[in-house]
Amino acid sequence: MFLHGYGPLLLAGTWVTIKLAVLSLSASFVLGLAGAAAKLSPNPVFSRLGTLYTTLIRAVPDLVLMLLLFYGIQILLNDATDLMNVDQIDIDPFVAGVITLGFIYGAYFAETFRGAFLAVPRGQLEAGFAYGMSSWRVFIRIMFPQMMRFALPGIGNNWQVMVKATALVSIIGLADVVKASQDAGRSSLQFFFFTLTAGAVYLGITTLSNLGLLWLEKRYSTGVRRAVL
Repeated sequence: MFLHGYGPLLLAGTWVTIKLAVLSLSASFVLGLAGAAAKLSPNPVFSRLGTLYTTLIRAVPDLVLMLLLFYGIQILLNDATDLMNVDQIDIDPFVAGVITLGFIYGAYFAETFRGAFLAVPRGQLEAGFAYGMSSWRVFIRIMFPQMMRFALPGIGNNWQVMVKATALVSIIGLADVVKASQDAGRSSLQFFFFTLTAGAVYLGITTLSNLGLLWLEKRYSTGVRRAVL
């Protein structure tokens, strides 16, 4: 029998992993843009807050942050509900995973975007303002497309690491592909086989992601003249 009858369990876990990775990417993308804008802001308060965020988050291991955020927020919620004498509120592991991974990798995306923003020639932005464009239109029409061209290699690298980091959510009880493979391995006494299966799932996700990233690189490099060696 295919996968010893645990195929549906692994497929469900794979779908949870994909949803978790995509939603975490969206959250980290938004936080990354906000963090990069803060670090590049002339306002010293925003700049220091952005620097504190990226420095602190990148210095602490992902596993430690996952445990601190999940259990720390749950403890605060328990204390608050006890104080107000209301029913306990339990954090959904999926929501907690998305928020935690988005918060962690938002710091890495912030540095990626900051470097990409700095790589865009200032003269092109000044030309947009001189043409009469608003700040928002300059960002959408000039800054963002060129920034993405410089940021895509870093985005791809962060995405690959984030996909693998989704395995951490299994420690907070989320039924992702890692937890599904562990459950299948313990039940069938073929732990090594199902661990390899989980690894194959991650390899498949990252391989398909690479194809998408290559397409995006070509898309954002349209009209760019390549150097002749």
